[in-house]
Amino acid sequence: MKKWHYPILASILSLAVLAGCGQAPKSQSNAQAPATGGSSTVAPASGAITVYTALEDDQIKTYLESFKAKYPDVKVNIVRDSTGIITAKLLAEKDNPQADVVWGTAATSLLVLEQQGMLEGYSPKGVERVSAEFKDSKEPTSWVGIDAWETAVAVNTKELEKRNLPIPKTYEDLIKPEYKGLIVMPNPASSGTGLLTINGIMQLKGEQEGWDYLDKLHENMALYTHSGSKPAKMAASGEYPIGISFGYRSITEKKKGAPLEVVFPSEGSGWDVEANALMKKAEIKPEAKLFLDWAISDEAMKAYNQNFAIVSVKQEGGTLPEGYAVDPIKQLIKLDLKQAAENRDNVLAGWEKRYATKSEPK
Repeated sequence: MKKWHYPILASILSLAVLAGCGQAPKSQSNAQAPATGGSSTVAPASGAITVYTALEDDQIKTYLESFKAKYPDVKVNIVRDSTGIITAKLLAEKDNPQADVVWGTAATSLLVLEQQGMLEGYSPKGVERVSAEFKDSKEPTSWVGIDAWETAVAVNTKELEKRNLPIPKTYEDLIKPEYKGLIVMPNPASSGTGLLTINGIMQLKGEQEGWDYLDKLHENMALYTHSGSKPAKMAASGEYPIGISFGYRSITEKKKGAPLEVVFPSEGSGWDVEANALMKKAEIKPEAKLFLDWAISDEAMKAYNQNFAIVSVKQEGGTLPEGYAVDPIKQLIKLDLKQAAENRDNVLAGWEKRYATKSEPK
């Protein structure tokens, strides 16, 4: 069983206690002031930008508070959806891009956009503080990460007790016949959490063994959702006993009082990086660069670190986050993000052909 122990990441990334946030708005009025962005100077700004994001609804408002306080004259129009839908929307708008900035969307998606020539290189102010594994290696950077999220399994202990079933601890446990019809997970075509889980299994097991495993998992699957959060919420409510989701949402549901055990598979978790990028378009607004500077600032990183155990800029005084039994970095499997991006279309096409019949209606 291979895990990536991240000798570089372990010294750079940090840990913090997870905490929930408030509801997200569809748009925010934010702000203005001079700022210097990595590779160029950003002039004072007071316009409006459109930001596409796959960040959780209950995170966005809190994250934007420090931007609003610092730059009250910049209006930030948020377009939020799950990773797969945001990625598809961006690709559909290739010839007429509507977004100025992509914020908190899977790095594997941004790598696909980069392959299509849709990103404008820009190195935000402070980019040198970001771990090498969390940003593009080119200068200027095409994308810069802010945090990582990983596969976790939310298990409703009361529901399993009713059925006299043990708590699954591994990927192999999940394909045992006693769990048939009791599991939900995200559709990887619409959910970044679903895709990172599939990518993790494929790179952990290899392509053929990976598909063989997914065939068996499909036999036990009740439903594929279009949201990475939904399986954790369904497990929390008892609608289905087992939800393959991600760490933050699973732990948050448990903290609300749901009878959940949050399981990180012993073989290791699939993962991806939530990252930012500047869209290539005829008019690149200075406010867009200002936003990207802020998005990796200390204030923003502290806010991300309230929700995610792994952030891209070291935070002083980090401790093991609530809900984690071991260092979250050591839980991550060895994963090649570039390879995952290159294989994205083939993996999704194969998945749709085999398993889409159990996907919930859109």
